Amino acid sequence: MKNWKISACWLAIMVISLLGTADVQAQGDKKSTAILEAMSNKYQKIKSFKAVFSYIPEGQKPLKGEATVKGTKFRLKMAGQEIFNDGKLMATYIKETNEVNLQDFDPTATGDLDPTKIYTAYKKGFKYAYLKEKKEGNKTLDVVELTSTNKTSQVNKVQIEVNKADNAISSWKIFQKNGQVVTYKVEQFLPDVNVADSFFAFNSKMYPGVEVVDLR
Repeated sequence: MKNWKISACWLAIMVISLLGTADVQAQGDKKSTAILEAMSNKYQKIKSFKAVFSYIPEGQKPLKGEATVKGTKFRLKMAGQEIFNDGKLMATYIKETNEVNLQDFDPTATGDLDPTKIYTAYKKGFKYAYLKEKKEGNKTLDVVELTSTNKTSQVNKVQIEVNKADNAISSWKIFQKNGQVVTYKVEQFLPDVNVADSFFAFNSKMYPGVEVVDLR
C-alpha cells in the first residue's frame, strides 16, 4: 500500500506539472498536436497555480488531492502524504506515521516523473494521437492519447481530455505498465496564486513530534 501511495503521488506530479511547463513538437497527427499546443500555450502563461482534483484508482472509491505549483517548486497533498519541494530539498510527510523523509532533489533520479524535467519528457517521451470528441454535461471535450516511447518509464500511456471552449484540461487517465489505471479530474483550478517560496519548504515546527528521516 505504501508503494502504491508513493507511485500515485509521482504520477500526479508528472501530469499536474505538465500544465505549467509542457512543450509540444509534432510527434503525432496534426489534430492532436494542435490541441496539445493550444493547451500548452494556455498554461505556460501561468506563473503559479493551485489545483484541487479527484483521483480514482480503478475499482476503488474517489479520493481528493491538492497541488500548488510555482515554477519548479511544488507542494502536493494526496494519498495520506504531503510532498514539499522547494527546488533543492524534497520532503515527503506521511501522516499515518507522523514521519517525514528528507532527500536532496535529484532531477535525474525520477526520469519522466520529475516535474522539473517534464519539458524534456513531454517533448521527447511521448507520441500523440487524437482519439475522439465527447460530451460531458454542457462541455465538449477532445480526447488525446499520449503513448510513452521511453522503455524505462513507469507510464504506458496517458489519455487527456481538453475542453474545446477554453483549452483547459478537464481530466486525464494514466495507464501504468504494471496494469494500474488512475483517473484524475480537475475540480478547481486557480491560476497565478500569490504564494511565498517558504510554502514549499517543510517546517518541522508545524508537525509536533514528527520523526525526521534524513536520507541525504
